[in-house]
Amino acid sequence: MSSQPNQLAEQLQWTSKRVAQLQESQTLAMAARSRALTEQGFEIINLSLGEPDFDTPAHIQEAACQAIHDNFSRYTPVAGYPDLRQAVVRKMDQDLQWQVRPEQVIFSTGAKQSLINVLMAVLNPGDEVLLPAPYWVSYTGMIQMAEAQAVVLPSTAESGYKVTAETLEAAITPRTRMLLYSSPCNPSGAVLQKTELEAWAVMLRKYPNILVVSDEIYEHIRFQGQHCSMAQCEGMAARTVIVNGMSKGFAMTGWRLGYAVAPLEVANACVKLQGQFTSATCSIAQRAALAALSGPMDDTHRMCDAFRQRRDLAIAETANLPGWDCPVPDGAFYLFPNISYWFGAIWQGEPIGNAERMTEFLLEEARVATVSGEAFGSPDCIRLSIACSEDNIKNAIARIRLAFQNSLSQNPLDSRP
Repeated sequence: MSSQPNQLAEQLQWTSKRVAQLQESQTLAMAARSRALTEQGFEIINLSLGEPDFDTPAHIQEAACQAIHDNFSRYTPVAGYPDLRQAVVRKMDQDLQWQVRPEQVIFSTGAKQSLINVLMAVLNPGDEVLLPAPYWVSYTGMIQMAEAQAVVLPSTAESGYKVTAETLEAAITPRTRMLLYSSPCNPSGAVLQKTELEAWAVMLRKYPNILVVSDEIYEHIRFQGQHCSMAQCEGMAARTVIVNGMSKGFAMTGWRLGYAVAPLEVANACVKLQGQFTSATCSIAQRAALAALSGPMDDTHRMCDAFRQRRDLAIAETANLPGWDCPVPDGAFYLFPNISYWFGAIWQGEPIGNAERMTEFLLEEARVATVSGEAFGSPDCIRLSIACSEDNIKNAIARIRLAFQNSLSQNPLDSRP
């Protein structure tokens, strides 16, 4: 038989342009590299992934076990069990004084799916999304998949990694359809205060065609004050989507459960999309989430206290680290230093040059895995997760300090033009 058909099949390109143009998640890519080096016998301290190192609280585990015994093993409604959606309604009322209906709540396989549901449901090709930087690594890829355009608005360490209402307004065009942000912010840890959200809202009320998508996955990991949301601002409740989930505040990363609370039209569109993608998310995880949202918060508060202690330790350990400009984060569990001071330093015969190469340097010389700020829209920075033990934090920073001292061949300021 002729081999020509097989040869032709081998020459064809089966993947779509959509996939070819899509960037791989740099956090997941660095985590994979770290695992590979660990498997080769290297002792890597992995500060690349934002995953709490705590176990899921016992009462949530027990609820999942009970759900298995009670045979919660059938398909659920696409948007989730009614009592689980009602628990979110109560939460919105108690925490934000925001009255919503159960039909506005949709549960998905992680907050990541909740986000892509919303973007695919709302955005049309050519629409623009205002994206304050630094932003979570997957936002730009999701916007790209929705065939829209990200309008990145940079910020600096000096500004606390926040943008003003004036900066936002200057970027608005007739094609602006959405504002997307997180608070507390991944990667910077910046937390938007009520006065700052109110200033944004005053400006946004002049542009009623812009939908606000507020990623609040880190709401329970904040180190001062009460959580606040754009949905609380006058005139904004009807045009705000809140995305949240169980991963961070309840140490349920592997359970893959997130939710969106949206205007009814958007929520219905998300249900329609999800019905074709994944249908409902896991029935057992939903019963566990009901226990999390309805039960005691003691474990969550203890985790937040531990993250605060780790934040304080990391800030103290890096206080006199040369070329390390890092605002104190008010939430989440990351450090996001500007390390551009070192870009002129020589490593392996040439300047470090950029944050991507700095992460390579730290992985090779310090055996510490970090993520380039380029992935988050801030190319002068790197991100370090401190969702790990205090010993790992101390050891990682000691390794970084030693690598700076021993492996960079000259003072970076001397190498600048």
